[in-house]
This record gives sequence, structure tokens and C-alpha cells, in this order.
Amino acid sequence: MTVIVPTTPELGSARGRVWGQLRRNRLGLAGGVMLLVVLLLGVLAPLIAPHGPTEVNFAAPFQQPGTVGYLLGTDDLGRDILSRMLHGIRVSLVVGVLSVLLAVVVGTPLGLLAGYWRWLDGVISRVTDVMLAFPFLIIAVALAAISGPSLGNAVIALGIAQIPTMIRVVRGETMRVASTDFVLGARTMDATGLRVIFTHVLPNCVSAIIVQATVIMPVAVIGEALLSFLGLGIQPPTASLGIMLSDAQQYLGRAPFAAVVPGLAIAAICLGFNLFGDALRDALDPTSSERNRSL
Repeated sequence: MTVIVPTTPELGSARGRVWGQLRRNRLGLAGGVMLLVVLLLGVLAPLIAPHGPTEVNFAAPFQQPGTVGYLLGTDDLGRDILSRMLHGIRVSLVVGVLSVLLAVVVGTPLGLLAGYWRWLDGVISRVTDVMLAFPFLIIAVALAAISGPSLGNAVIALGIAQIPTMIRVVRGETMRVASTDFVLGARTMDATGLRVIFTHVLPNCVSAIIVQATVIMPVAVIGEALLSFLGLGIQPPTASLGIMLSDAQQYLGRAPFAAVVPGLAIAAICLGFNLFGDALRDALDPTSSERNRSL
């Protein structure tokens, strides 16, 4: 005898629900495609760049876009703008990912502790409030100026500047999850605080952490470009989108394309992360589908 089990779309797995929500969000898909293209350009930069990022050609400065051999033109030193942009995207993604990882690794445990144990909340939250009183870029610039200009110091400065925001997000999610019935039930069974945090609270905060990471990633990319523009981040001759903007500012009248290209690259990275981050936030929210149906 064959038993037929009825199935309904509502019984799909959580992963299927999230994927279904993402597929229905056109702006989110557009952002995901943009991120995929940018990621491929950054990863494959050494292979697809027609010239070296530091290769100069003093006989061909300020070549216009479309020139044979220089698709996007050259800068004041005859360096290929396309090649430098590809390697600049690579550097921006590396700095952004590492700084976000630093913020997640440090901010997540502190947010969990502050949200679960109120006696720690007073200390951690006060320190966080003090750091949030200063604008993000001010903290990043100050730390980079103190530690000195380099890629590693830029990552540390940007990561530390993002930690307070991550702490606040994780703290809020921890307080919400800690008040649910299954956590209260675990407490009544004499489960230790750390066991409750890592077994019940943290898994339910992962979605918020992922979404927040996509939100602060474009901020880190802009921060890296700003630090490099000011001479506090990546140092020449390494290719960086911020360095390209800094080099091009004095030649805006003669070669505006030298500034437009890296500016568009930064805009594409930030727009892609923002669109995809918004879509991911809606997809990971279990109540989003109900809200969408009610509209």
C-alpha cells in the first residue's frame, strides 16, 4: 500500500524559504549579481588585468578611454587604469572582509555577554556608548594615524571602529532570544550560562550577525578608500581605489575619467552590498513573508 504524504509550500525548510524570498526580491538579486561580478573581478585581477598595476609608460600619459591597449585610459604616469582598478577592487575586498571579520570576532562575544548578563552589560555598554559618540571615520582615521599607514593597520583600525555597532546589534538580539520560552526552559534545567549562550542564543543570533556584516562591509570599503586617499591606508605604489582618487584629483580638468572609474567601482561595491544586505535581512526575517502578503 502506498502512502501519499501531502505537501504544502509552507512546509519547506528554512533554507528553502530564505532562497525563495531572495529570488522574489529583484533588487536583492541585482545586488547579488553585482557582488558576484565584483568578487570575480577582484579574485581574477592578476589573470585578467592587461597590465601590471604598477607598470608605468611615460610615453603614454593621459590616454583616453578606448585607446588601443588601454581600454579605460591611463593616468598621469601612463599606468593602465583598468588594471589598477581591478587590483584596487581586490585590495578593497580584502581589507573590507578582514575588518568585518575582526568586528564580528570581537563584537559578537562581547554582545552576547552584555545581553545575557546584566552585570556585564553596564560595563560593556558604557564603553560602547563612548565609542559610538565619535563618528566611525574619526575613530578609524585616528587609529590609523597612531598606528601608521599600512594595509594591516588599516584593517585593524576599520575593524575596531566597527566593533561598537556589532556589539549593539548582538546585544539586542541576545536580549530578545534570552527572553524566549526555550531559553527560559533551559535555565530551569540548570544549564550553565555559557551552555545556554552557545547552544541556544548564538545560533538564533547568526542571521542578525550575517546581515549586520553585509551592512558594515560597504562602510569598511569606503573607510579603506578614505584612509588611502588621506595617505593613512594602503601606500603607493600598491593599487588602491582611494589612491587612484587621490592621484586623479589634481588632473580632474584634463583627465576626469581617472577619477570617475575608481569612484564608480566604489559605488558598485557599496550598492551591491546594500541591496543584497537589505534583501537578506528580509529573507531571514520569518515574519517578512506575512508582511509582504498583507501589503
